[in-house]
Amino acid sequence: MTDQDFFQTITQPSMAEFKDRGSRFLAYAFPVGHADEFKTRLQELKKEHPKANHHCFAYRIGMDGNNFRVSDDGEPGGSAGRPILGQIDSQQLTNTAIVVVRYFGGSLLGVPGLINAYKSAAAMSLQLTPFVQKAIEIPYELQFDYTRMNDVMMLVKQMGCTVLQQEAQLFILLQIGIPKARLDEMLYRLNDMHYVTARKI
Repeated sequence: MTDQDFFQTITQPSMAEFKDRGSRFLAYAFPVGHADEFKTRLQELKKEHPKANHHCFAYRIGMDGNNFRVSDDGEPGGSAGRPILGQIDSQQLTNTAIVVVRYFGGSLLGVPGLINAYKSAAAMSLQLTPFVQKAIEIPYELQFDYTRMNDVMMLVKQMGCTVLQQEAQLFILLQIGIPKARLDEMLYRLNDMHYVTARKI
């Protein structure tokens, strides 16, 4: 197995506070699977902190490195979102988001001060949540007669696959995530089960 078979992420949310010259920076780190999930959480934090001056954030999702976003939310360009993303990337995390809520304390911190504050708050929030390695999974859809359910589920469990979705009609439609490292083995075993149709999603 290579490093490419796994990704590193967080599985539980955490919160840390950083203070500088009266300003409070509350950093919320949490796992995130897609952009819509992130937007929902951001809205919740805005409701939780309606009087905050800024809600700056960064997230990275997926394996290809192209799905990320940063926002300075009114702070000087590059002083908030980028330093937050820098902390996610320095730990080689993905499917991870951090929102830093700032309450202005009356003193201007300047761009170097802001970069340091957002970076420190983000780093502190990541120190409070454990990192986990997860297998990169390839999504497949399996179709089979419901009488074969036990055989299929036993194989799914043996191979460490994740069940993503399940529909029962006259036959069962099962969406699973197959660990990349075991894909060939899993497809070989499924091939032996002539009553299962498997296709990549």
